[in-house]
Amino acid sequence: MVKPHRAPAQADAELLAQAAALPWRRSGEGEVQVLLITSRETRRWVIPKGWPIKGLKPPQTAAREALEEAGVKGVTAKKIGVYHYDKRLSSGQVQKVRVAVYPLRVEAELDSWPESRQRVRLWTSPEDAASLVLEPELAELLRGFAPD
Repeated sequence: MVKPHRAPAQADAELLAQAAALPWRRSGEGEVQVLLITSRETRRWVIPKGWPIKGLKPPQTAAREALEEAGVKGVTAKKIGVYHYDKRLSSGQVQKVRVAVYPLRVEAELDSWPESRQRVRLWTSPEDAASLVLEPELAELLRGFAPD
């Protein structure tokens, strides 16, 4: 039997890596809500994420990005998973990126933050958030999100 030819899968070690925060809170009724923000260029719904920051571990990087991009402060927890997306670099090339996702229990939401004029925030249920993001793996993480 002849096996169909498949292109080799790109190993995660070859991918660029980012860290993301999944900001969350409980509503007055006790329901879990997650925070989405718009991306700066395409205005699609995303979670705060960024490139590694020298001297910070990935959960700390995720918390820093949540502050800068979404104006929230909180406590990160253990990584809940990863998702992949294609990033268009300034050179015009497309690079696959692996994003590690860390829940961030929001303790403070700022009225003004570094990227407040560039982004819109949306608090919503994990299920509704899953229907708004474009990355299937991120949508799956959102659908399954159930913090302590």
